[in-house]
Amino acid sequence: MFLNCHSYHSLRYGTISVEDLVQQALDYRIKTLALTDINAVTGIYDFYKLCTVNNIKPIVGAEIRVENELYYLCLAKNQQGIGEINRLLTAYNCDGVLIPKANPEFENTFVIYPLQNIPERLLDHEFIGIRQDELNLLMQSELKNLVHKMVILHPVTFKTDEEYELHKILRAIDHNTLITKLSEGDYCKDTETFVNKKQLLEKYKYYPQIIENTKFVVNECCFDFDFSIPKNKKHFTGSKENDSKLLRQLAYEGLSKRYSADHSQAQARVEKELAVIEQLNFCAYFLITWDIIQYSNSMGFMHVGRGSGANSIVSYCIGITDICPLELDLYFERFLNLNRKTPPDFDVDWSWQNRDTILEYIFHKYGKDHVAFCGTNVEFKYKSIFREVGKAFGLPKEELDILTRKPMDQHDDNSVFRLVHQYGKLLEKYPNQRSMHSCGILISEEPITNYSALEMPPKGFPIVQFDMHTAEKIGLEKFDILSQRGLGTIKDTVELIKEKRGIIIDIKDTTISKDETKCNEFLSIGKTIGCFYIESPAMRGLLRRLKCDNYKVLVAASSIIRPGVAQSGMMKEYIFRHNNPRKFEYIHDIFKKELGETYGIMVYQEDVIKIALHFGGLSAPDGDVLRRAMSGKGRSLSALQKVKDHFFESCKELGHPEQLSKEVYRQIESFAGYSFCKAHSASYAVESYQSLYLKVYYPIEFMVCAINNGGGFYRTEVYVHEAKMSGATIHNPCVNFSEFRTTVYGTDVYLGLMHIEKLEKKLAELIPEERKENGHYTSLENFTKRIPMGIETLQVLIFVGAFRFTGKQKYELLIEARFILGKHKVVFKHPTLLDEPQKNYQLPKIKRNPFEDAFDEIETLGFPVSFNPFDLLQTRYRGRVMAKDLITYHKRQVKMLAYLISRKHVPTKRGTMFFGTWIDAEGEYFDTAHFPNVLEQYPFQGGGCYLLLGTVEVDFHFPTITIHKMAKMPFIPDPRYSMDQEKSLETARNLHEDVSMTHRKPYPQEHEIGLPRNKFSS
Repeated sequence: MFLNCHSYHSLRYGTISVEDLVQQALDYRIKTLALTDINAVTGIYDFYKLCTVNNIKPIVGAEIRVENELYYLCLAKNQQGIGEINRLLTAYNCDGVLIPKANPEFENTFVIYPLQNIPERLLDHEFIGIRQDELNLLMQSELKNLVHKMVILHPVTFKTDEEYELHKILRAIDHNTLITKLSEGDYCKDTETFVNKKQLLEKYKYYPQIIENTKFVVNECCFDFDFSIPKNKKHFTGSKENDSKLLRQLAYEGLSKRYSADHSQAQARVEKELAVIEQLNFCAYFLITWDIIQYSNSMGFMHVGRGSGANSIVSYCIGITDICPLELDLYFERFLNLNRKTPPDFDVDWSWQNRDTILEYIFHKYGKDHVAFCGTNVEFKYKSIFREVGKAFGLPKEELDILTRKPMDQHDDNSVFRLVHQYGKLLEKYPNQRSMHSCGILISEEPITNYSALEMPPKGFPIVQFDMHTAEKIGLEKFDILSQRGLGTIKDTVELIKEKRGIIIDIKDTTISKDETKCNEFLSIGKTIGCFYIESPAMRGLLRRLKCDNYKVLVAASSIIRPGVAQSGMMKEYIFRHNNPRKFEYIHDIFKKELGETYGIMVYQEDVIKIALHFGGLSAPDGDVLRRAMSGKGRSLSALQKVKDHFFESCKELGHPEQLSKEVYRQIESFAGYSFCKAHSASYAVESYQSLYLKVYYPIEFMVCAINNGGGFYRTEVYVHEAKMSGATIHNPCVNFSEFRTTVYGTDVYLGLMHIEKLEKKLAELIPEERKENGHYTSLENFTKRIPMGIETLQVLIFVGAFRFTGKQKYELLIEARFILGKHKVVFKHPTLLDEPQKNYQLPKIKRNPFEDAFDEIETLGFPVSFNPFDLLQTRYRGRVMAKDLITYHKRQVKMLAYLISRKHVPTKRGTMFFGTWIDAEGEYFDTAHFPNVLEQYPFQGGGCYLLLGTVEVDFHFPTITIHKMAKMPFIPDPRYSMDQEKSLETARNLHEDVSMTHRKPYPQEHEIGLPRNKFSS
């Protein structure tokens, strides 16, 4: 009888989770229940499963509304019916096709109209829903004649009176208005909650036909869904047999290229993998990914196949990944095994510049009816909850800011704030809107609208209405099409070197960089700024602590730097053992044999499988069950318990002492959830080496491309500084030499017009385009005739020095610009043969302070170019010690002057601390630690130069200064505002700094890690 139930997937309308909805039905002993969320099918699969488990008949559908007007309810008679509903909504969401107000074209769907929208004619599958409070209206003759087409309509939207108020708040949020300004039509009636079924039927006892019609609809609806059948595209070639043949052919062609035709170990591994892939029917999954890679290669794009897919030699042979699993002893079972019934993910990265082209290819190749992005449900977050709820109650901006910026315990104790807290807490975990998964693509065998309605977010690719977890449950596995800036930097550098130097580099040939002496030297001293994944202060510090000088140590470093791994204590123990190989013993010989590369520590997820296999005697698939279960990916506690029991039984049979077996299992349990996929780290390490190779041998071109790709961990200024330290001469943007992006001529680097903060992108692109077409600009006047630009924008270009080729001072150019353009007028005309040059005026020479240019640059670019920050200080003092000497000052106090690059917030058990990264007056980097008690007295005061006093601590070759005192040093007053003291200090206050926040738990101390360093005695 409950044919119109809303969950909270009726966004900003419903208040009940799917779980609570089913639980309430159980409490009321309801045996049939329909989920009809507004224009959404997001929750139907969880709903179906929950109902089935609880012996409730599930009916699924949707409530169709347009601009808040209820058109009708749709109830699917069967699985085809939900497809019809999905296609109706998809056409509206994606193609702008109007939803008909009556008689939609359905064959497998019931339609139920409210009294407010009765159509002129009712089709056989269409009914009118009548609510209990509308029964008195049946006295009207026109309605009385329609009783034979009526069903019971009792909507469910909330559970309690409190949730009814929450519903109103949600409606106010949705309408962006106050609760008090809502009209009755904006929110539901106060009767829309579950009631006793007998009492409900009692209301309709004088209308048995309505009851019978309702039973008819309920009985006719039979939505049945098989979760066990994979829904992904089944075949690449058209048949399973041909898919198998093609994959085998490609694997052996790749085998002969990657290894040699007679490489017996590789051949055996390929055969082993192909057998599993074919048995699990995953050939199409591999081939579709291969096809995407082939297209990418044909376009000249770079890609990185990473994640557990790199554990597969087949994926290596067919070109999806570039990691040899034999070289790194990678286990295929980590990626795919017979215990895993769902397809694995292939994570593939492209440059951020190329990703959309790859996506367009996938949608075109496999058809828009079969391809969509995974959706995500964006929940109400802490700050947004209080802001949105506060707005609904009419709080002014000042009070909303207090609510969002201060912790709850610092909010005023007044009645409105208490209401905001009360309803805000209820909204936690509620979905607020649907969005696009960052990378997950679904490719289905049947039309994807058989499973979900599609929506079109602003990015322009359709999304399904459910998330990746629901997709996996129903048998739709995603392809991860990712993007990053590191690949763009590498690709652009290779192209720039070819363009400027005529040198062709095959950067995909990893042998040129994986074991290159000079690259390893840079790596060991952390000289890696600009390089993918290894440029952050934490990573550079780790590389120095490890004196990392080879590929395998870099792979380990790429794994142990991960927050979870470091938090488990593995990073600290690994650093100790790496630097003190004689100060520990392996707890068992198997640990030495299998984990010798990582000093007996389970650094990688694959290590869990190794220990389970070689120490515990389990099969590799069972080892992966253990890893997945402990990392939170395993769904079955009973399966974990079974493997655990098998582990101890097997250890006993192998003769291991019980205490040793317990310690080994404790380590597995402690580290499995934190450890990182080795293949993923190895893939990242290859890309890190590729970028490092370019940085070492072509540093200026590399830094130019890092700048153009938006950098990485740091702001543009840092990469400009790196280019300068590499021997480049940095030039401000120039209308005659700069491109839209930064470019290089020999060692002269011209900053791109894109870096001028107040210059519109279309103008920044037009200036070099016009120059290429019609030659250099000959004067300011010539420029204004060729580029349509207002006086304010022209002034910005003058201030940044973009017209210095004229030989005129900035003040002369500013006066000239006023003569040419007037105050605000834009004059633009193509130059002609009869153009008269503007009359020249002789202006008096004005002595200009050379530092004015630096302040102009800070204002327009965000950082100085003509001078370095130290040149702008009032003091000439540059510190007693330089960064290069710090390693010799262990436990000694130093006084340094430095420019702030970045700082990172880190939680400790004593409170918040910061790690800072700085450059000294020689341009070299060093790091500082700022503890909570010192920060209270000597806090950071924004970007700029500081005088630092602290003690040097050298931790395994890496010096850090523990700061005792620091003070920000004043710049000279801005000479452009010599008559205005306050204004003369303003620009210096706006200097940038990079601040990163982390809210992880504090890392454990050495004594808390609990990893024994002695051989286990029986």
